[in-house]
Amino acid sequence: MSSPVAAASPALPPAPSVAPAVADGLPTPRRWVAMAALLGGIVLVVLDMTIANVALPAIAQALQATPAQAVWVATAYQLAVVMCLLPAAALGERVGYHRVFAGGLALFIAASALCAAAPSLPWLVAGRCLQGLGSGAVMPVGLALLRFTYPRRLLGQAIAWNALTVAAASAAGPAAGAALLSVASWPWLFAINLPIGALVLAACAGLPRVAGSHRPLDLGSIALNAGLFAAFVLGTDRLMDQPAQGAALLALAAVCGVGLVRRELPRAAPLIPLDLLRSHPFRISILASVCCFTGQMGATVAMPFYLLHGLGQSTLATGLLMTPWPLAVMLAAPLAGRLSDRLPTAWLCAGGGAVLALGLALCAAVPLQDHPWLGVGLFTALAGAGFGFFQTPNNRNMLLNAPQERSGAAGGAQGTARLTGQTLGSLMMGLLFHALPAGPAARWGLAASAVLALAAAGISLLRSPGRGVTAHSA
Repeated sequence: MSSPVAAASPALPPAPSVAPAVADGLPTPRRWVAMAALLGGIVLVVLDMTIANVALPAIAQALQATPAQAVWVATAYQLAVVMCLLPAAALGERVGYHRVFAGGLALFIAASALCAAAPSLPWLVAGRCLQGLGSGAVMPVGLALLRFTYPRRLLGQAIAWNALTVAAASAAGPAAGAALLSVASWPWLFAINLPIGALVLAACAGLPRVAGSHRPLDLGSIALNAGLFAAFVLGTDRLMDQPAQGAALLALAAVCGVGLVRRELPRAAPLIPLDLLRSHPFRISILASVCCFTGQMGATVAMPFYLLHGLGQSTLATGLLMTPWPLAVMLAAPLAGRLSDRLPTAWLCAGGGAVLALGLALCAAVPLQDHPWLGVGLFTALAGAGFGFFQTPNNRNMLLNAPQERSGAAGGAQGTARLTGQTLGSLMMGLLFHALPAGPAARWGLAASAVLALAAAGISLLRSPGRGVTAHSA
């Protein structure tokens, strides 16, 4: 994420009109229908990030592809999501968030049908790319729609439900995929999205209607944004095995990034939310989020190797020992949401980041060979609780430090920070695995992840000790 540059910029255009029904949330029972659509959409797109990974060996065998080729089933999805987040947020501000959410969901469902019927790997990769585009539209505007669905006094709880849903879907993805593959073939992993998606799409009728700004979209900026994130993701993926090609792609990402910032800097509502990054609390939340997600992904990659190679656990035991993390997130997120409506978000984020760092540091430093089940289970639960307490108030702070008409840009920035951090965490572990044997690399990775989580806690304290809400969001 580029740093904001202090520069004179045109005054913001007048905020689009917001219907009185959504000025401070929707009335019940329409609010419940809207939340069913928002959370149902999140479940679909998050599940498909992980559920297909379980089937990669079966897909490679069925479509006569190599394992390296089959990995593109996952990579194409991730690439399309990260390329689409900011343009989808800008489109939502232009035509209305509810239209982009429903359109992205419809594209995701249609792409799921293409994936289920794919006769070859290229067809499946194309379908996954379209699925990623739909997901990239659902994610940022879904967070923006929360702001118009719930009244301001309950927004922390709504964000907590969103975080709980993401954690539950992430935790259930591998298990659901394995269970479905035990009774059906891999195309059913995508076909099952059709009936569920149809129900969620019907619930979109209850979403809040927010007038768009009708600002024109800059296709040149969208192309530079796509080049920036595509080159960044592919460059980090290839940096280890093909250093020259990876470095060239990262250089291309830097060139696209500089060009995009120069092009967007004078705009009142830029594609990259430079206007929002000029706000100190928003900028601090983005930096803290990148650090926290880098540590989270580093720990997620390191932990299985530590359990398998460092502690000699079986594959089944490894999966069970990692389960306390998402379960703790699910328990902590609602409590963090309630507290974030009452306590300063800086304190909650700092405390959550510190607890996450403590759990990871204990995993890395404490000898666990004698009692791995007790120690690892306790420490991963501690890390998950810290992550849950950090994530919900940090997202709330990001959303409320943006004007209502820029809620989509705030959601896009949050998703971009998350995916950037996760990519950096994967790259960090790739470097460690290239330099050290698996066991020591995993422990060093957990230690480095603890340092990053502690950095997220420290950065959060740089925010105002108040609730982190600026005057323009009131």
